[in-house]
Amino acid sequence: MWISPASPNDPDSLELVRRHRAHSAEHSVNPADDHVLDIADLTGPDVAFFGLRDGTGELLAVAALRHLSADHAELKSMHTRSEARGRGLGRALLDHLMDEARARGYTRLSLETGTQPGFAAARRLYASAGFTPCPPFGAYTATANNVYYTREL
Repeated sequence: MWISPASPNDPDSLELVRRHRAHSAEHSVNPADDHVLDIADLTGPDVAFFGLRDGTGELLAVAALRHLSADHAELKSMHTRSEARGRGLGRALLDHLMDEARARGYTRLSLETGTQPGFAAARRLYASAGFTPCPPFGAYTATANNVYYTREL
């Protein structure tokens, strides 16, 4: 497998972003608390988008880093194809993004996810990688449907 920069506009990326948006919408209680980026935002100058591919070139997972400040980035749009889950791909992609954030000079990486059961695997992954709960950051506000994590890099 390999991880490299990707375009969210590529057909296989679009498919995974669509799946990510559908999963988030299905498991979010309140649409106002669903903070999934759309394609226009994922292609913005403050976002770096990455894809994880298998040996045949099939895209299995995507994620993005969004610049918040000179030393702080946000993990966005992390999604592994459902058929490929349970193989450690999410962890591999998360580790790569933490390394990428360090290489870009960030000293903190934060994220937002849902509190509902459909987001439990994501919360376990982030906790296992050293992310700890934190107050809302950036433009986020506290709700019962969202939880925020951060970690020093």
